[in-house]
Amino acid sequence: MILRYNPLHEKADIFRAMTGLSVTEFDRLYMDMEGYWVQAETERLERPDRKRAIGGGQPFTLSTRDQLLLTVVWLRVYPTQAVLGYLFGVGRTNVLRTIARWLPMLECAGRDTMRLPRPSRKRLRQLDDLLRDIPELAVVIDSFEQRVQRPLDRSEADGLYSGKKKAHTLKSQVAVDEHSGMLVDVSASVPGPTADLTLLKQSGLMKRLPPGVRGMGDLAYIGIDALGCGSAPRRKPRDKPRPAEDSAYNTAFSKRRIVVEHTINRLRHFQALAQPDRHHRKHHTQRVRAVAGLVNRQIATRLPH
Repeated sequence: MILRYNPLHEKADIFRAMTGLSVTEFDRLYMDMEGYWVQAETERLERPDRKRAIGGGQPFTLSTRDQLLLTVVWLRVYPTQAVLGYLFGVGRTNVLRTIARWLPMLECAGRDTMRLPRPSRKRLRQLDDLLRDIPELAVVIDSFEQRVQRPLDRSEADGLYSGKKKAHTLKSQVAVDEHSGMLVDVSASVPGPTADLTLLKQSGLMKRLPPGVRGMGDLAYIGIDALGCGSAPRRKPRDKPRPAEDSAYNTAFSKRRIVVEHTINRLRHFQALAQPDRHHRKHHTQRVRAVAGLVNRQIATRLPH
């Protein structure tokens, strides 16, 4: 059976397995993408260097809905272009054209779902006495790495080799709302060996946090307080036992940070961010932000209204 929206949406379990979204979530995504599609088409047709007359060229075999479906399936399952073309009944070139067209739009849509917490919308809750110095509103910051193809150039390969992962990787920094788990910021992708604190500085996230919102990092972010309103666990003193109060503090701190681990796990359910990158590191940031938008839709559907 050729994979298209019309037969697939009638099988809800298969649809979710292939896209990561329910049929309702995908339908809402398709409606929300209309504005991005119109803008992209206007820019494409009216670009100054256009040589063909409007209406010229090979038309797309797939409808716009099936083009979006193909791109989301690619992000979720990450098959090769040849396999994806076989599933949708189109050629490999058509697959490449479709992904190249829709991925930037999904990135824009993903960024539009990211909103930093607003202090005016505080939700009071019980806080641990050990963390009274950390505001009730916080974004939790962490990073993850994805394995990439080893570059042929030795110096370039060395620059991508992560000693932590024992592989060549790209690193992405994410920040999530502590209350909802929704992504509020995704950095540009950088070589895997980049220190987390260095990436945080490069991203400028701490300077963009609203007043009254604190950034929370793990032990890789020791020194975050120097960048702005930030907190990290307490490090063990050198050559001394860890004080009991520090262990209690770090336990309470970890309980507030666990939300970012859950969100990163959601991101990596999309195989385009879990399997080794097959595209020579091109458009990696676009893929992460596109998937972030899809994950935010998953989370938003499950939040109490």
